[in-house]
Amino acid sequence: MRILITADPEIEVPPRLYGGIERIIDGLARRLRAGGQKVCLVAKPGSQCPADAFHPWPGASSLSRTDTVRNGLALWRAVRAFKPDVIHSFSRIAYLAPLLRGSIPIVMSFQRDPTMRTVGTAVKLAAPEVLRFTGCSDYIATVGRRAGGDWRGIPNFFEIDSLNFSPTVAADAPLCFLSRVESIKGADWAIEIARRTGHRLVIAGNHADSGAEGDYWRTKIEPWIGRDGIEYVGPVDDVQKNKVLGEARAMVVPIQWNEPFGIVFAEALGCGTPVISCPRGSLPEIVRQGVDGFLIKSIDEGCEAVAKLGTIDRAGCRRRAEQEYSPDVVVARYVELYESARSALKSRR
Repeated sequence: MRILITADPEIEVPPRLYGGIERIIDGLARRLRAGGQKVCLVAKPGSQCPADAFHPWPGASSLSRTDTVRNGLALWRAVRAFKPDVIHSFSRIAYLAPLLRGSIPIVMSFQRDPTMRTVGTAVKLAAPEVLRFTGCSDYIATVGRRAGGDWRGIPNFFEIDSLNFSPTVAADAPLCFLSRVESIKGADWAIEIARRTGHRLVIAGNHADSGAEGDYWRTKIEPWIGRDGIEYVGPVDDVQKNKVLGEARAMVVPIQWNEPFGIVFAEALGCGTPVISCPRGSLPEIVRQGVDGFLIKSIDEGCEAVAKLGTIDRAGCRRRAEQEYSPDVVVARYVELYESARSALKSRR
């Protein structure tokens, strides 16, 4: 197959440092090509992801109406030049407008809650069997279905071979919090759970210095740093992340919002580390209660979960990550979707 993939014009593929969806797009393109597919990438100028063809976006902003028109025309020209069998968009749905009445199947992927009006309009404009949607979780796909269209949840993946499996941890192993240190991630809950259960807590991630989240850091988190076994190590790279997750008794990130996916939860399982979080957004899909960790609704329940960590099989956590979130598994699901989209469109005609 010939597959054209798009990324938002603000992000390079792959990222030069840390990145989320940029890494997913890069990994997807590489593995598709390794599987014999031809790939065209439309992305920010300077992107270095290997591809059979590359077209840079002329417009630099997803929020600019002028740039949206320019990028929509650029995508149309890229399609004419590359002649893809499938278009897979990780960028703005508006860029697809000139192609919705065409004859090429389109997969539109969402990493966050979709805008109902935009999705609904695209569904109405699209020719039959042309447009399909994916969400990075069943949670996102369920939200999207309210606006109409054909949706399925396909999770993000991570380079599981780059994470070391830790079958056991030290008797005095700490808990860890690995995420942005802000209120919606529940860092203050993690601190209180660690203090009440007498465990050390390693906090890794960046934090805000201003605004409401800056106040949260200064009032809820910073006063505890260096006290009662609470340690802050700042942002971490991949090597440091491996160490923080692998040496932890559990990762405690008690989210206070509907998490679209949260790759760090899957990465924790990849290290064999159980997860303690809350049953919101995609978390019930990632963490099976009492199997991969615990989903809690209060700090008291968090303390009870810590006491039960000995019942979790760390090898089972690793297997879960391999079976659900490894690149080969997820990319195979995309390829199956591409093939079914092509077949459905041909049958329709």
